[in-house]
Amino acid sequence: MNQFSTSLILIGMPGAGKSTIGVLLAKSLAKDFIDTDLSIQLEYNKTLQDIVDSEGYLTLRAYEERVLLKMHYANHVIATGGSAVYSEKAMHHLRQFGQIIFLDVPLAELKNRIKDFDTRGLARKPNQSLEDLFDERHALYQRYANITIDCSNKNQEQVIAEIIYEEAEAYTAKDA
Repeated sequence: MNQFSTSLILIGMPGAGKSTIGVLLAKSLAKDFIDTDLSIQLEYNKTLQDIVDSEGYLTLRAYEERVLLKMHYANHVIATGGSAVYSEKAMHHLRQFGQIIFLDVPLAELKNRIKDFDTRGLARKPNQSLEDLFDERHALYQRYANITIDCSNKNQEQVIAEIIYEEAEAYTAKDA
């Protein structure tokens, strides 16, 4: 698999910019784009929030795992849901298609970005705060990431440029 046929899989907290960065990154690299949250909604014909409200957050995680395990995408930018990292099977499956890139956004910045925390359709325990969710997930993101992008005080263009640079470096190092 060469650098131009591999996928870039974005992971990170809700509000980290996975979907927004993903679309722009896909355009920059001439790759197709997949948003797994949209894939879940299309597969189950419900919004993420409807799934959480009617079936619970663990069901949303199970649906997410099923959708991720069905994915077979080379040459894509894939924006995963923030809870994708709860499935070790799904993360190992995605890794075979390319680099897993963690968009690491500080908690304070996420608090400023997320205005719809209670209605966003998050796979989280009832009454779990953003802080608790951040603490719980951060280690999982770090565990699965091949590349971590520190997004602190960076605009979209800077984040995209860093992803492209780091991915090229990782690809070059692998062949060295």
